[in-house]
Amino acid sequence: MKAADDGLRTPPSLWRVADFRRLWVGQTASQFGAQAGQVVLPLVAVVSLDAGAGQLGTLRAVEQAPVLLLSLFAGAWVDRRRSRTVMVLADCGRALAMAAVAAAYLLGVLGLPALFVAALLVGVLSVFFDVAYQASLVRLVDRDQLAQGNSALEGSRSAAQIGGPALGGALVSLFSAPLATLTGAFFFAVSSVSIRRIRRREPLPVHPEGPARVWRQIHEGLQFVVSNSSLRAVGLASALYQFSFAALLTVYLLHLSRALHLSGTAVGLALAATGPGAVVGSLLAARLPGRFGFGPVLVGSALLADGVMLCVPALHGPTAVTLPALMGVNFLFGTFSQLVNVTTMAVRQAVTPLRIQGRVVATINFAGMGLTPLGSLLGGFLAVRWGLRTSLLLTAAAMALSPLFMALSPLARLGKSLPDGHQPGTRRTSGT
Repeated sequence: MKAADDGLRTPPSLWRVADFRRLWVGQTASQFGAQAGQVVLPLVAVVSLDAGAGQLGTLRAVEQAPVLLLSLFAGAWVDRRRSRTVMVLADCGRALAMAAVAAAYLLGVLGLPALFVAALLVGVLSVFFDVAYQASLVRLVDRDQLAQGNSALEGSRSAAQIGGPALGGALVSLFSAPLATLTGAFFFAVSSVSIRRIRRREPLPVHPEGPARVWRQIHEGLQFVVSNSSLRAVGLASALYQFSFAALLTVYLLHLSRALHLSGTAVGLALAATGPGAVVGSLLAARLPGRFGFGPVLVGSALLADGVMLCVPALHGPTAVTLPALMGVNFLFGTFSQLVNVTTMAVRQAVTPLRIQGRVVATINFAGMGLTPLGSLLGGFLAVRWGLRTSLLLTAAAMALSPLFMALSPLARLGKSLPDGHQPGTRRTSGT
């Protein structure tokens, strides 16, 4: 942004931009649907269908498998289409999939196979929505408004982390787990309506037909990430974290309901405590990197976020004791995890050209989330073989591999300013 004497004024607040408000409302609703679904679908399996550890791990793997199978294709596909259209269609599809679970329950035909199909559809559509969402902001606002836009959207995601799990858990307790899936369907429907009302038309990129061209586009995104030292480190650190976290979360959900004997409402409250922490993390992310440097904030926050989860296996006793402790752990986890999320997002956006934002997002999602199905299966296997508490300790300890890698990578050397160039392979030192 130029100075005032160059004849340009400071860009207006994004809250005055109607299209951004529509994106924000839609994204907030979509996040509520996704967060509620992350609690409700596993609880449908555990509470209503009496699924075991291995079956729960398989369910989560089925929902996460599309990240591994489709992320790279989704990135190339989104870069050739309007992100608004992709988001609207994905949310409509997810709403129908969640509603179908409730319909199958009412008709008396709901079983694990039907739940697996619904989870797979939600997973496929979530891949396309997430890539389109992360590419949409840079197509909708100016570069000097990205920080403001990211802060608002991450704030809404944090709010959804507060309300979504708590709402999902409460509805499971008040009604039944299958009927609670209607919550996710409702929020996805609201999101599709709001995003559909965005008036600014994105320019539709020219996209020559043919699979060869698609593969060349995928290769371009992969090559850009691999050749850029910062993005390469983000992808590898994310892969280590997401694999371990997927294993931990499978065990964690079983541990809360079966070892600690928490109700659906209590599970929702424990998970919802991540949300207020994420709000705090979003606020800190606007200040701490400029004061201490992006590298130290990334490494320190990742270490604290992953380290605090080691406290969970030690918890035992009545709900009056374990629930407040779990909420405290999840609050801290949410705070420091959000610091990592917002900081890495800023780094990625700063070093990526606009024309390949979708493919870079997809490549990093592929690297970070591609191993999560295997992690979920591993969590279920460990829970069956070694028990919940031991498995929880092992998976929590494995999460510490991610901050260790960050400390040894170029990310640790990032300084107090975001990198300014888009040249692949550019190496940046502290203070740049």
